[in-house]
Amino acid sequence: MALTPDFVPSLWRLARLDYDPVRQRRILQYPEGAVLLNDTGAAVLELVDGKRTVGEIARLLGERYQTDVTADVTEYLSGLAERELIR
Repeated sequence: MALTPDFVPSLWRLARLDYDPVRQRRILQYPEGAVLLNDTGAAVLELVDGKRTVGEIARLLGERYQTDVTADVTEYLSGLAERELIR
């Protein structure tokens, strides 16, 4: 599922960002399991609030990292949408 820049993603209602103290990493936790997040994945999901578009998230991260991350953000969120963790 490819997302457009105008798509407004939100986390599935049973998914949440959390911190795993054993692995000392951020995770996306849901009833059937968890996704270990690297720093970039966590940064993307911290901006997924059901209000910002994919384009806005990419712009904010692009400003932070001083590079165009639109394709990376779209691909990452599309993968999570395919797993139905993003709506």
